[in-house]
Amino acid sequence: MAASPEEQEAAMQHMAQASAAVAMATTELEYRVELLNRMVSTCYDRCAARPFKEGALSIGEISCVDRCCSKYWQTVAIVGQLLGSKQGQ
Repeated sequence: MAASPEEQEAAMQHMAQASAAVAMATTELEYRVELLNRMVSTCYDRCAARPFKEGALSIGEISCVDRCCSKYWQTVAIVGQLLGSKQGQ
């Protein structure tokens, strides 16, 4: 049984919507990975002592990384809210 032209058109629209959703999800994932990489690099540069004295981070370094990551995500959330409110206007 062959599909009617309307059914074919609906199937094509569905495929286009699915493709757009996958593209948007891919872009979002790439953004999140880049954000995480920037946070790791920034906090590592600020908190890890050089030259390395031990094989593990010290208590002070761990505390610094924890604060740095927390501030980074808070900033990202604020910027996201501001951008979201600008787009809604």
